[in-house]
Parts: sequence; structure tokens; C-alpha cells
Amino acid sequence: MVKQQMDPFYASVKKYFDGAAKHSGLHDGLLAQIWHCNAIYKIYFPITIGKDYKIIEAYRVQHSHHRTPSKGGIRFSNHVNQEEVMALATLMSFKCAVVDVPFGGAKGGIKINPWELSEEAKEKVTRRYTHELIKRDFIGPAIDVPAPDYGTGPKEMAWIYDTYRTFKGDDINAAGCVTGKPVSLYGIKGRTEATGRGVFYGIRELLEQEKDMQAIGLEPGLEGKSIVIQGLGNVGTHTATICQDEGGAKIIGISEVEGAIYNPDGIDIHKLLKHRKETGTILTFSGAKKKFKKKDRRKVMEFECDILIPAALENQITKDNAKNVKAKIIAEAANGPVTADAEKILLKKGIIVLPDFYLNAGGVTVSYFEWLKNLQHVRFGRMDKRFNERTYKGLVDLVEKNTGKTITKKQKEFLTKGGDEIDLVRSGLEETMIASFHQIRAIQKRKRSVKDLRTAAFVSAIQKMGSDYMQMGIFP
Repeated sequence: MVKQQMDPFYASVKKYFDGAAKHSGLHDGLLAQIWHCNAIYKIYFPITIGKDYKIIEAYRVQHSHHRTPSKGGIRFSNHVNQEEVMALATLMSFKCAVVDVPFGGAKGGIKINPWELSEEAKEKVTRRYTHELIKRDFIGPAIDVPAPDYGTGPKEMAWIYDTYRTFKGDDINAAGCVTGKPVSLYGIKGRTEATGRGVFYGIRELLEQEKDMQAIGLEPGLEGKSIVIQGLGNVGTHTATICQDEGGAKIIGISEVEGAIYNPDGIDIHKLLKHRKETGTILTFSGAKKKFKKKDRRKVMEFECDILIPAALENQITKDNAKNVKAKIIAEAANGPVTADAEKILLKKGIIVLPDFYLNAGGVTVSYFEWLKNLQHVRFGRMDKRFNERTYKGLVDLVEKNTGKTITKKQKEFLTKGGDEIDLVRSGLEETMIASFHQIRAIQKRKRSVKDLRTAAFVSAIQKMGSDYMQMGIFP
């Protein structure tokens, strides 16, 4: 009997896990429990598109129940298969653990090309998929909470919520069945930018480590660093704009479906996004000095730069092209963009790799905040914003009175502002990314055999999950 070959992405995640597991100090049986997916649901369901009948293939994988609910996005893609969804669900468990978000990992996938379907067809697919999950208890605010992923967004999440509410109308916490919803439909401010903002915070924190930067020949700080980004989807767009606007970084290369552009003097990301929205392409942008057609778009990963940010799909940097990568830092904004074999080559070259399941955890972190908001039935800041503003104003007035000096109205407004929902969400995300980075670095420093950030992050996640399982008494 011929053994079926493992999906390359799933195999790559397994290699990373195995490499870290030996440093965890956990028993092999417990490690096996942590690795295996707990529940896999494969679905085929029919829909009508115009006069045609289509059979849709879809999945929902719950990797771990060490914490509940399980959590993970739903992607729409022609490339969806069971092992890809298993790999993504597995990474979600480690992602939640490494940033201390109390969920188990899950993932969903529907094998369609969303850009070839009408809005009506996508809605049919989304609602029918949700119905299938409801029938098998694979969705619910205390069971499994989906979110957006590749090919999906707030609109699809709104359809999921509405479908769930139709069947579970007596659930007072129904809005918590899915996150990434529109703000007007029980979503949360800051969710759309969350993954990209988390990438920014993670990169910024790494660049503040003087010894690490000295080792790769960079000055500390993000200001002036050259960045190349592969993928201008939601994550890539927000990463680019925030790195440029708040970090002072210089975007010198961009790759998208239609091709890639390069300008060593810098590309104004806002002008580029406006141009692409108007024309549908980046290739006619006047601010580019070099342009690469569609077949050569992956050359963007070989450009000279300080930071390369793959923000598209998995398996983009492989053993075949890793030797050509010239970046000093690779920041994995996408899931699994660097294969295990490629990373060995990159590390030998002295390149620092910020691992995906830490770096792109901003989405699940803010999804956690949205879920909490839905369960609490109150928006962040509503209870204390005005109280804090009055308290701060009283303090400023007291200082002015005792010093005999005054400040401008604008300065006073800045010092006395209470936190809005977006302020609190960003603050919570920033704290999460900074604290998690230093937990990972602490393992790297404590365990001399752990040389890279990915292995350290895996060890951190595995040990936390192992502790949860042991406390549950899973091995009587």
C-alpha cells in the first residue's frame, strides 16, 4: 500500500513542532495529544448558481480543546484541502497560546474562488456552510468562533452571525458566535487593522533589541528601515501604512497578483493604494523605478532590504529561493510563508525570522476583545471614559493652579482624553505583542540549545498547552 504524501504546508508545521518539542520537557504522550487535531469535519453540500448546480467542498477543523471555545478564521480559496486546514488550525492553537489568548485553535475552509462568484452566490455558500456547522455543533460562542481569513471579511461574518441567530434566536450571546463582524453589527473598532498593526508592534519590538540588531548590522529602531512587502491584502496594506506613518519606515518594494514594483528611494503607500483602486494595477504606478510582470512577481522576495514581509499565502520562500533572499529580517505576516527547509538556509545566513504564529496574532487578539465585548454586552470605554477625563482634567487644573502656569487648549485635550474603544483595543494589542515577544526571548536566552525565535515561540506555546492539559487531568 502506497503511503499518501503529507501536504507540504502541514509537513512544514510538523517539522517546526518536532524541532521545538524536544526542548519542551514534556512527555511524548502529551506532545502527541498537543499535536493531533481533535475534530475534523469535512462537508459536501449543494447550492444553485443561476441555472447551475454546484457541489461545494468545505472543512472545519478544531485542533485543540485544551481551552474553549476554539477559534480560527474561514478562508475561501480554490486551494483549500483538508491538510491545509489542519495545518492552519494547528498554528491557531499555538498562536493563541503564545499570546495568552484563552482559545483552542480551529480553522475553516471552503473550496471556491470568491473572486469568480457573485455576491448572491457567496452569500448562499456562506449561509449553507454556517447551517452545516450549526447542525453538528461546530459553531457557537462557547463552542467554536470563526473569523475572517483569506477571501473573507466583515460581510461574510455578518452572514454567519445572521444565520446563527436565525437558528439560535434564544442565545443571548449569539453575537459572540463569530468575530470580525462590521462595527455596526456588534463588531469592534480596530479589528480590520488588527493583524497588520500587530505585525507593526512585533517588528518594532524586535528592532528595539540593540544586541540583536548589532548582530545583523542594523541600528535599533524602525525609523528609516527599508521594507519590501509581498501581498497588498488586508494584512499587507495595514502593515505597510502603519510602518510608514507611525514607524517612519521606507517601503521600497511591493508585490501583488498582477506583478511587483520597486523604488529604492521609497514608495508612498497611500498614493500607491489610491492608484491601484483607480486603475486595478500597481504596474502603472509612476512612483516605481522597476516593474516586474506577473510571472516574475515573486522576485520581490530577492530585493535588497532591511525587512521582508511576506503577507500573502504559505510556502512562498522555499529551499529553492531562500538562498537568494537578501533581507536581514523576515517578518511573517502571512501563515506559513517560509518552509522548514528554507528557514534552515535563512538562519545559516544570519537572517532573523519573526514567526507567523506570533507575529500575525493581532487578528485573534482583537477577535478575543470582540468576543469579550459581545459577552459583556457593552462597548469598551463606555463605563469609564468620561470619569477618567474628569479625573485627568482635575489633575491638570490642580497643577496649573499650584504652578501658576497654563498650557494650551490642545495640550489640555491631549492630556485629559479618556480612552475610546479604538484606543483601548490598540493599547491591549500593543501590550500583548510586547509581552509575548519578551516571553519568547526569555526562552531563547534560558535554553541555549534554542537558537531561533520560531523554536522559542513553539516551546512557549507547547509548554503552556501542556500545562493546561495536565491541569485538566487528561491523562488519568
